Amino acid sequence: MKIAWFCIPAHGHTNPTLGLVEEMTRAGHEVRYFSFAMFREKIEKAGATFVPCDDYDLGDGERDAGDRVGKDIAYSTELIVRATLALDPLLTRELGAWRPDLIVSDSVAFWGKLAALKFGIPYVCSTTTFAFNRYSSKYMPQSAGSMIKMLFAMPRVSRALGRLRAAGYPVKSVFDIIANDNDTNTVVYTSKAFQPCAKTFSERYRFIGPSVRPAMEKTEKTAGKTVYISLGTVVSNERLLKNAIEAVRGTDWQVLVSTGETEVAPADVPENVRLYRSVDQMSVLGIADVFLTHCGMNSVSEALWSGVPLVLAPQTPEQGAVARRTAEVGAGQLLRNTDPEAIRCALETVLGQTSYKNAAKAMARSLHACGGVREGREFLEKCAAAGYNKA
Repeated sequence: MKIAWFCIPAHGHTNPTLGLVEEMTRAGHEVRYFSFAMFREKIEKAGATFVPCDDYDLGDGERDAGDRVGKDIAYSTELIVRATLALDPLLTRELGAWRPDLIVSDSVAFWGKLAALKFGIPYVCSTTTFAFNRYSSKYMPQSAGSMIKMLFAMPRVSRALGRLRAAGYPVKSVFDIIANDNDTNTVVYTSKAFQPCAKTFSERYRFIGPSVRPAMEKTEKTAGKTVYISLGTVVSNERLLKNAIEAVRGTDWQVLVSTGETEVAPADVPENVRLYRSVDQMSVLGIADVFLTHCGMNSVSEALWSGVPLVLAPQTPEQGAVARRTAEVGAGQLLRNTDPEAIRCALETVLGQTSYKNAAKAMARSLHACGGVREGREFLEKCAAAGYNKA
């Protein structure tokens, strides 16, 4: 079987797919993974053929582009159209000549979904966060102001979609691009127990659990309680990180902090705190008693897989949805205030109440019970064999 796989240039969207990609190539399937140079080594290590997209202008480079996507539907649509039309020569050349049996595309790599429509190729959506429909979308509510902006933006949206139609993409509305329904074959990298509103999704949604790599290093536990702090790399929040470090000052906890690109002066670091640019997260979670996190789906999944409860400090709407669900299942406490006193109180609460640990362990059992990459492979094989092309 020949599979064209599309993803956006983001670790949180690429890394969860690589276990399934490796499972597909190990089974003898040919995977061509359309991505970006920073992921080439990982993709090739998984056995796929790397197809570079770096030379194509997929965006406008605006400083606030990341903040505007998801908030401004006209702007988002124009980016989708620009990216798809920029990639169109590559898509036409590769897909037209190679003719894959299946297209798998990240839920926000919309050009993959559009290519499946244009070339009539069976399509599977790869969702590395939660699956969203009209029920679960309440976890990421839009403000009234956003809805008003969307209504006024519709003429711009229509003009942008007209450019797609002129290039041979049979799309009627923006919702054909951004929305999936219960007829859309979809792989979701979590469990039904953690997925919000799981019962509202059809059998075309396969919850295969997270793709979790084993720890590669050994982290030593040096105190009765170990606190792990990592606030991600996509959105830098220097003030929150410094407040978190101040919150653990004077405790007898072992505190391990992954700073990413955020600078912290050594003079501001208490004796019980160790700073690292990056860590072997699965190794650290193996000894952690609580994880203060930005609520990226991968980080939360790895924590729950390890049975570690969380203190939740989301920075984006998507992270907010993950945080809300984690708190809802009882495995974490959401920070309402990010000053040092509030952070310390939240850490003490999660460390002191066994209900958080018990809930995290319950989620761990649900994730471990998923079918994993083998179920994902069988699902993709079935989708290709059926020739089903509801994109």
